[in-house]
Amino acid sequence: MFRKINNNIIVVAGVDEAGRGPLAGNVVAAAVILHPDRPISGLRDSKTLSAIKRERLADEIRGRALSYAVGESGVEEIDTLNILRATMLAMQRAVKSLNMPPDEVWVDGHCAPSLPHTVRAIVKGDRDVAAISAASILAKTVRDAQMQVLDTEYPDYGFAKHKGYGTAAHLAAIKKFGPCPYHRKSFAPIKDYFL
Repeated sequence: MFRKINNNIIVVAGVDEAGRGPLAGNVVAAAVILHPDRPISGLRDSKTLSAIKRERLADEIRGRALSYAVGESGVEEIDTLNILRATMLAMQRAVKSLNMPPDEVWVDGHCAPSLPHTVRAIVKGDRDVAAISAASILAKTVRDAQMQVLDTEYPDYGFAKHKGYGTAAHLAAIKKFGPCPYHRKSFAPIKDYFL
């Protein structure tokens, strides 16, 4: 994404994450710089899109964006740092992995990571800013794919369906089988198994 300030072109990267709330799996962040001459229609908050639409848009983002990158923090980092700090770390990793440095970074929500760029936190940015919407879609599709893989490794938990969120079925599976290595030990009720 680009914007003009006093005839200067400012390159803006949109950033968002997926996976702060689940009981299992990594937190994934994406950073996207949209190409001004290759618009993508239909960008909006990934949570409002069907899985099929998200996948189609993710392919378009990868094909049309000027630059994009994904960063993540694993379960051990989440448990060691806490979920907020691990999310900020994933965002930093995504921005640092872009193949061109942005002038500004616009992040969805109230909090933003520390970066060597001008950074803005924008509430409802995933709804209102196309580059953040694109980042939301990339982060969500990458994380969902990871949970599909996790489902094949640990089929008793139903990760493909609930993506690690604390659904009744997921909680029942944890109660029956105990947590797996990809459950977040610092999250209730998982931490009760490690007291």
